[in-house]
Amino acid sequence: MKSILILCSLVATPIFAASGGDLDANDYVGISFWLVTAAMLAATVFFFMERSSVEGKWKTSLTIAGLICGIAFWHYLYMRGVWIETGETPTVFRYIDWLLTVPLQMVEFYLILAAVTVVAASLFWKLFVGALVMLIFGYMGEAGLMSPLPAFIIGCLAWLYMIYVLWFGEGKTAVNKTSASVQTAYNTMMWIIIVGWAIYPAGYVFGYLLGTVDSSSLNLIYNLADFVNKILFGVVIWKAAIDDKQTA
Repeated sequence: MKSILILCSLVATPIFAASGGDLDANDYVGISFWLVTAAMLAATVFFFMERSSVEGKWKTSLTIAGLICGIAFWHYLYMRGVWIETGETPTVFRYIDWLLTVPLQMVEFYLILAAVTVVAASLFWKLFVGALVMLIFGYMGEAGLMSPLPAFIIGCLAWLYMIYVLWFGEGKTAVNKTSASVQTAYNTMMWIIIVGWAIYPAGYVFGYLLGTVDSSSLNLIYNLADFVNKILFGVVIWKAAIDDKQTA
């Protein structure tokens, strides 16, 4: 199964790479698209292969981590082609990717808690709905379906709501009942959501709220945010799983 996954990924890559055009050495945004594409593929392979190294209760979380990076890899193949060939922001592809990967990241909090303790099902739904609200209004602002500033404010409020639920609500109540390794992973993931995800609003501000649309700043910051948040998020879970196995 692992060999098939790796083979399929490697076979698919040249097909899309061929449509990417020539990469200008001075196109730092284009270079960032290619770097993130390669990193997402590497992370996908790593997380799926490492499933066999962790205990059963962590396997689903590592599978989700692999899916998050795999989905991002697939969409970055398209996004980099759009940027390199047209110089335009791949807004639709970007939000399709986020519509799949961001809720999955939120679900990870529920999964690592549910694997080791009793956690309220409401936590899952609050995180899922919060992620959807954040993304829907973000897309509406970027696609011109509503004014960028109100869309930005609503999206940020949804982000803050998820932080509140995880830091002070059901999430915090559940994590206090878990082992040290789970608490460490949870708290580190929380800081990624707080600090790492703050990169996305920064991209939105530089891209849409400073008077003119700056596609270069927008995409460079978004690419950096995806690189940090998707891959590091999975690495934290993997490290917690390894530590948990060593202390068992």
